[in-house]
Parts: sequence; C-alpha cells; structure tokens
Amino acid sequence: MAIEHLLIGTLRFLAHRHPELLDELEASLAHLWDKADDVPRDDEAVRDVARVFLKSLRAEA
Repeated sequence: MAIEHLLIGTLRFLAHRHPELLDELEASLAHLWDKADDVPRDDEAVRDVARVFLKSLRAEA
C-alpha cells in the first residue's frame, strides 16, 4: 500500500508538470497484458483498469 501511495503521488506530481506524460503512458497501453497463468487471460480488462487510472489523473491535472 505504501508503494502504491508513493507511485500514485509521483505520477500526479509529474503529470502536473509534464501533461504529455499521460499521453505517452496512454500510448503505451497496447503493450500491457494480463500476466495471469490461468485461462482466460483478459488483456483488455487490464488495459481498461489502466485507462481508468489515467482518466483519473487527467481529471486532477
């Protein structure tokens, strides 16, 4: 939980100063995948979670 707090805080800090960072992160989502060993893997669901997170960061910027 502490690591998540620090990571999210760092992303907020950087996104305020460098809004293009969020565009770069969003463009990289195509390379994100579900690393689960079981079937069915849901790569798009993992990307959707990341999109929601980025949307939240954009709203705060």
